[in-house]
Amino acid sequence: MDYNFFLKNHEIRVSVPCRIDLGGTLDITTFSLPLNHLDPSTFNIALDMRTYVRLSAWKKGYVKIFSRGFKSAEFEAGHAGFNHPLGLMFAVAAFFNAQGVCIEIDSTSPPRSALGGSSAAAVAIVAAFLKMQQSVEYKKQLNGQRQLISQKLHTAKNGYDCGVDCDKSLKLDNAPVIAHYIEAGVAGVPCGFQDQLAAAYGGVNSWHWILAENGPSFVREKIFCDQNIQAMKKFNNNILVAYCGIPHASKDINKKWVDMFIAGKNRDKWAEICRITKDFSQCITKAQYDSAGVLMNRETKIRLEMTPDVLDETGKKLFKAAEQSGCGARFTGAGGGGCLWAVGESDKIDSLKEEWEKLTAGKDQAILLDTQIDPDGILFE
Repeated sequence: MDYNFFLKNHEIRVSVPCRIDLGGTLDITTFSLPLNHLDPSTFNIALDMRTYVRLSAWKKGYVKIFSRGFKSAEFEAGHAGFNHPLGLMFAVAAFFNAQGVCIEIDSTSPPRSALGGSSAAAVAIVAAFLKMQQSVEYKKQLNGQRQLISQKLHTAKNGYDCGVDCDKSLKLDNAPVIAHYIEAGVAGVPCGFQDQLAAAYGGVNSWHWILAENGPSFVREKIFCDQNIQAMKKFNNNILVAYCGIPHASKDINKKWVDMFIAGKNRDKWAEICRITKDFSQCITKAQYDSAGVLMNRETKIRLEMTPDVLDETGKKLFKAAEQSGCGARFTGAGGGGCLWAVGESDKIDSLKEEWEKLTAGKDQAILLDTQIDPDGILFE
């Protein structure tokens, strides 16, 4: 579908946050379904290091993508390889049958930092296309073609069970779901759901993984209610995030966890991670940060027992310093480099900050990240 006609007069700009987490991997159905009886969940925090996306007009029949930290790429619509470094973004464009589009991505988080940046970018791109399709001007220009599509769907609905209400368009609320399924389809490995949800909703949440009537789904538990935004802001004093300076590749470690779980190994450890994650969320809700730190360290040690390379050398030093300071620390995402984050009482976090600054000094690209909790998800300019 040629979007050039609309975008040459109406650019779309959108941004989404990245995230830090505990209890990741449980958002993959390989784990969440067999562990369903334990109410598997994932805790995450949206951070204000946002990913910005702009859709603008490009030459007809082609899709161009610019992304900071990557070489720009241009392909004839529908011909991009999804194994390309920007393959996920081209897959999103393909979902919308896009052509005549330039997609610009600017992430303010470090590249390949295990903060869910690529998934966040996919959510932003999906949201941008959905926003465009919902605009009055777009619908007017596309009215004739939409009538033809509606007729085809009506025929299908009468002759077959479509599984959906064919008369309804996709809504902006569908953005994280669409982004998740596209990524799961092209990644070549099982994919979780937490990154997309943090990007779409923002804030501090515990996501409970359930099986709903129409398939795997989630229940959002807000750690801070909307009326308690000041408590969320105060929570910034109890967390710390550091970038280890080494690009991560989550596929390798995630694949190890998946393969071992399928083979029947470490099931007891994953059951314990389920319990730890639930207890951790309750500790944060009650502002019991010492207890939360103990739980976080236990979760990290379980992961280390399963996959010692989940922490690189810098990560191990940061983790040890957190323990000695009375704080908890954990890698983000699937680890193996990228970022670590810590939780603890504010005075202990202040002491740990000094130690982490010393440990990251002189390390190539390693740095403490100047970031805070982002209460917002998808935002349009």
